[in-house]
Amino acid sequence: MSEVKNNNWWFHVIAILVIVAWGASFPCTRLLLDAGVTPTEIFVYRSAIAYLGLLVFSRFKVAVWDWRDELLAFLCGLTGGALYFVLQNIALKLTLLSDVVIVIAVNPLLTAILAAIFLKEEHFSWKVLLGSMVAFAGVAVVTLRDGFVWGDGLLGNLLAFLAALSWAVYCIFLKRVQGRRSTLDITRKVMIYGTLCALPVMFLEPRTPVSTLLRTDILFNMLFLALICSMAAFFIWNLVIKKIGAIRSSNYLYLDPIVSIIIGVIVLNERVGMIAIVGCALVLLGVIIVEKTSANNK
Repeated sequence: MSEVKNNNWWFHVIAILVIVAWGASFPCTRLLLDAGVTPTEIFVYRSAIAYLGLLVFSRFKVAVWDWRDELLAFLCGLTGGALYFVLQNIALKLTLLSDVVIVIAVNPLLTAILAAIFLKEEHFSWKVLLGSMVAFAGVAVVTLRDGFVWGDGLLGNLLAFLAALSWAVYCIFLKRVQGRRSTLDITRKVMIYGTLCALPVMFLEPRTPVSTLLRTDILFNMLFLALICSMAAFFIWNLVIKKIGAIRSSNYLYLDPIVSIIIGVIVLNERVGMIAIVGCALVLLGVIIVEKTSANNK
């Protein structure tokens, strides 16, 4: 048991590194949106490039699964790929980066609830629920600071919440197929199915000029999103979920807002008010409660 714990702590460190990369992805995405690249284009290009990279890494070996596992892979690509990223990108276009990242952080609460219902092996307790609710309170503080006033801000927050729900569902589907398939194959299929699901939407949107896409700053941000945040981070994250579970790994996503807001302040000069700081503090407190509880249950 001691040896298992010593091995698993590496996956907690890796999870934090992935979160740092994903936290940086929000400001990168905002820069692309400000340059005129559409929300769906950003996802399709980053996902397609990541898929090609994984295909090269696996020496162009394409695995064909039985129809049940292929269906699960498709659902993973739809929920954790197309829906999550397109909804997130649209939200970033409509409202503040700080709002989006804090609302998205609610997904560990959603993952915990879904995992308790559908994944019997996952640990769940009232303390886990308490910690998740504390973090959710931080999300609520940010989302409802102006009340229920309909507009781009509230719509953006709603889309961010739906993105978080999509990610939570993705974690459940992913867990269903992980025991039978390799992490590399799963990650590759998530990328290609996600790309195929989003392609029809992309063709309905105005296209970004090629001259814009070939700008150095656009290429740098797109490659960072594709090769680091999608190809490498998704592959590693799937390993993390396999080793430490859907609930505990998803709790690290609570740190996303803090990383993203810090980078947003530095790169985008976005101003952060006291409400966002209070929301982040509640989010961090929630993840500490949940992580300590989950660790004691192991």
